[in-house]
Amino acid sequence: MEKLHTPVLLSEVLAGLSPQPQESYLDLTAGYGGHASAILGATQNYKDSVLVDRDEFAVKYLTQEFSSPIKIMHTDFYNAVLQLLQCGQTFDLILADFGVSSPQLDMEARGFSFKYDAPLDMRMDQRQTKTAYDVVNKTSERELADIFVRYGEISSGRAHQLARTIVHHRPVKTTVELAELIKSRSRGHSKTHPATSAFQAIRIVVNEELKQIEDTLPLLPRLLNPNGRLGIITFHSLEDRLVKNFFREAASYGEESSLEIINKKPITAESEELVINPRARSAKLRLAQKRN
Repeated sequence: MEKLHTPVLLSEVLAGLSPQPQESYLDLTAGYGGHASAILGATQNYKDSVLVDRDEFAVKYLTQEFSSPIKIMHTDFYNAVLQLLQCGQTFDLILADFGVSSPQLDMEARGFSFKYDAPLDMRMDQRQTKTAYDVVNKTSERELADIFVRYGEISSGRAHQLARTIVHHRPVKTTVELAELIKSRSRGHSKTHPATSAFQAIRIVVNEELKQIEDTLPLLPRLLNPNGRLGIITFHSLEDRLVKNFFREAASYGEESSLEIINKKPITAESEELVINPRARSAKLRLAQKRN
């Protein structure tokens, strides 16, 4: 099938997880199967492996790309973990890539990007009711400013200014309309569009991204077999901070620790990959191993 998504840090993931024949694999954010194809190509263990995604387009693609007996779960990674724990299933390899996939960004109607004029949506799971439109138009000015500060890491003064502008111009219906409003309140020049951080903040709230990560991380060691390897890819400081702190905590009890950190510093993309896949520039990979 046509390749829809270029997986980030693929060679680094393969080196860090070191998949071996017949090892079981759990991909908590399988997307369009880029990492999964390579790892399953090494393990050749499909019957004991599971692919998870909450995006219906990704699940349809995975279903066509990977034939039975592999298990494909159409749910978010937190609920997938709960279900797998309830079934008592464990794995030798676990990977989670917390980034937004290229197809999500590039499908105009999904409303993730201000490159296209589309309805404010940003849902990773199309079955949920809350959209970016709801966050932008139904949140109080104070709450909207707090969202920009907490999840967009925008300064308090600027966040309140943006929230006031948005509230004054409600209803805001499209991505371009919102981006232009934010741009109109920006001064100076930047390498990134002035709406980038605000869009990130709204997307995080729509999909409860940080809460999902916070709730999921402590459960992952229970899904790993002894000596099992865990790889997590993040794309911004809020995600990476959660993962770094979790790894540090899980490895801090000496012989009683559940995990051993493999790489003390996050692994980032080499210049060769950035030429081919510029979206990898902010990706960070952290790796850990389950203790015996």
